[in-house]
Amino acid sequence: MTTRRAIMSGSLFEEQIGYARAVVDGDRVHVSGTTGFDYAAMAISDDVVEQAEQCLRNIGAALAEAGCTFADVVRVRYLLPEREDFEPCWPVLRRRFGEVRPAATMLVCGLADPRMKIEIEVEARKGSGGRD
Repeated sequence: MTTRRAIMSGSLFEEQIGYARAVVDGDRVHVSGTTGFDYAAMAISDDVVEQAEQCLRNIGAALAEAGCTFADVVRVRYLLPEREDFEPCWPVLRRRFGEVRPAATMLVCGLADPRMKIEIEVEARKGSGGRD
């Protein structure tokens, strides 16, 4: 039997909607779609690149609490309302994933709040990539 554990970030969205920032299930870590909100302040930048950086800080915190790092990420999904906002984020994303090379998908779709310009979801496997 695998051990399942929920990781909460303190985001109001987790409470209001009823989900966890991440779920650890055995050696698998599933991080929910994560936006560029600074959850402590519940504030978000207007700049898509700054939002991408904050997304990755939020994801990094969830991964750390789960006992892994970005090096353990095996799958990433990028969701953006505007296709043209993706390329400006590439340098930020490459800094985290350039050496890791997870499977990746980018989707153009609506997000829950019009201030959100990018949402990132990752899946990781503990111990799959070492430490970054």
